[in-house]
Order: sequence, then structure tokens, then C-alpha cells
Amino acid sequence: MTPCALRLRTLCIALSLTTVSFAAHCAAWSDALRQHIERIDKATPGQLGVYIKRLDNGETLSYQADRPWYLGSTTKLPIALAVLQEAEGGKLGLTQKVTLQETDKVDGSGNVVWQKSGTTYTVDALLKRMLMESDNTAANMLIRTVGEDTLNQRARQYLGTQGFNRLTTFTAVRREVYGELHPKARELTNTQLVQVAAQPKGPQRVDAIVRTLSIPRAELRVKTMDEAYTRYYARQFNAAPLSAYGGMLEQMVTGKLVTPRHLQRLFVDLKYETYDAYRLEAGLPRTVRFIHKTGTQLHRACHMGVINPQDGGRAAIVVATCAEELDEQREAGRAFEQIGRAITQTLLEGAGRK
Repeated sequence: MTPCALRLRTLCIALSLTTVSFAAHCAAWSDALRQHIERIDKATPGQLGVYIKRLDNGETLSYQADRPWYLGSTTKLPIALAVLQEAEGGKLGLTQKVTLQETDKVDGSGNVVWQKSGTTYTVDALLKRMLMESDNTAANMLIRTVGEDTLNQRARQYLGTQGFNRLTTFTAVRREVYGELHPKARELTNTQLVQVAAQPKGPQRVDAIVRTLSIPRAELRVKTMDEAYTRYYARQFNAAPLSAYGGMLEQMVTGKLVTPRHLQRLFVDLKYETYDAYRLEAGLPRTVRFIHKTGTQLHRACHMGVINPQDGGRAAIVVATCAEELDEQREAGRAFEQIGRAITQTLLEGAGRK
């Protein structure tokens, strides 16, 4: 064998060993993390979905991530992206004033609902309230400002069309859920919706709807709020695959959706500078940066975010997690924290980051 052929053979063997070593490394962290997730899922009521991607090398873990999951308030991030893109296109301004209307008001997080109709806010202020406080009424105001059709046109660009149906206002969520109890509930005014929501989700809320609609209980199509929500979720509004949501997060942190200036303001609103020890974040080291948004509704919870999103996402880890058919507070929170710990053990410590 000539010296040249020998060198070529040696190089090929080295490349082959490197490829094998890299593949084994990829399998090592993803297999270990999958085993953690399977154990957490088995010990948790209902089901978990998890999507994780390392942006430094493209390695991905997908666990029930390709089917639609109800997103809850994590839809507020695509709303924010649509608003910022419309601003960048000159269609609206962040200092533009938006007037609170009675038809914007809806129960849930935030206190904009309790302000007088006619109160004005800048688009910028509404974005902050929607993301930092998860204010539902602020979200409604922004959807009205950008337009529901425009929002969905843009959302399809982020989330694709496979497994994604439509994003709606938070008022529409309430009307459609209550409409599963009785069709007339879709005609409830915003004030009536807020009054009904003052009752706990359960028999008391069903009673409140019956009283507000002045209908015989025998006319109810289903008898419980659990049944109403189950029927609503089956229609797959405000739902998307976790792989699609994770893809949106990747596009965002790598600068493909908004300008660097707007991306930095999103980082702040998504709590880049704070540590809340909540859900996924409770299982992550305090030393990492984490931008994130949560979503919670009856028997549904999600926590979406990006670990170390800075520097154009060069060392970022995208994480999208959802849970269903469980207590959306205590049980979901514990499961997400355990997933955070598993990510720490397999990806953020030792060989996982090599």
C-alpha cells in the first residue's frame, strides 16, 4: 500500500470512528432522557408530551410531540410575534393606543378586565401585560388590533398546518366551552361570562350558567364542566403539535421571526432576567437563562421555553412540554419540575453538553 493510500485509509477509519462516537453520544443523552420522561409519565396521571432540541448540533428528542396538544395561554407567544411582525411591517405602532371595550373583557389572569371601558393602553403595554402577567383581556385587545385572520395567517407560518387548526380569542374559548353545555351559552355577554367565572369550575359554575340562561337543567347537553371541556378540547382549537411549537421557538431565538430589538424585548417579557423556580424552571440550575411561557386550563397544562436563548441561540435548548387529564396545577407542576431535573442531569451536566 502506498503512503498516500495508507494516509487515506487512516483518515477514513478516523472519520468512521468519529461518526460512530458522535452517534453513540447522541443516543446516550436522548436515550437517558427518554427513560426519565417515560418514568415521569408512568408515575403521572394522564399523558405527557415533550419536545426537546439542541440548537448547537440539531439533536432532537420527541415524545408524543407530533400530535396536537391544547396550548392554553402559551398561544400568547404567537399572538405577540404576530403583533411585532405587523409593527415591523408598518401596519401598527407599539406606541399606538388601544381602547378597552366591553367586548374585550374576559376572566382569567391579569387585571385589565376590571378597568373601565374606554381606558386606553399602548400596544407595547398590552404586550407586556399579556406575556408577563398572562392577561387574557390584554390578549383579546391585541387580537382585535391585529385581526384574528391576520393572526392565524401568521400563526400558520410559525406552526404549520399539520395538526394546527385555529387560534381564537379567550372570549371564544369560554363561549365554546359553555356552549357544549347549552347552545345559548354562546350568546352570553362578556359581563355575563365574567360573572359566571366567579364560580368555581364544577357544579357551581354549571348552576351559574343555568341561572344566567334561565333554562331548565334538563335542557343541558352535558351535565358537568369536565364533559364540556372534554368536548371542547376534541375540536382542537388553540392546539398544535409540540414539535411545531418548538420549531417556532427555534425560529424566534435564531432571529428568523423578529428584529434583534424586538427579540430582546420578548426575552424580557418572557422572564429572561428572573428566576421563578416554577414548573420546568424549578428543575433547572439557577445559572442558566430561561425564557418561557406557561398555559393552564382545566385538566390541561403546558410549559414552553428556551434554555440559554442568548447569542442567537447558538447554545440554546428548545423545550416544549404539555400534560393532559391531570390536575393542571399540582400534578402538572410536579411533572414539569421533574422533566426540568431530567434535562439538567442529561443535557446540562457532564457529557450532555460536550
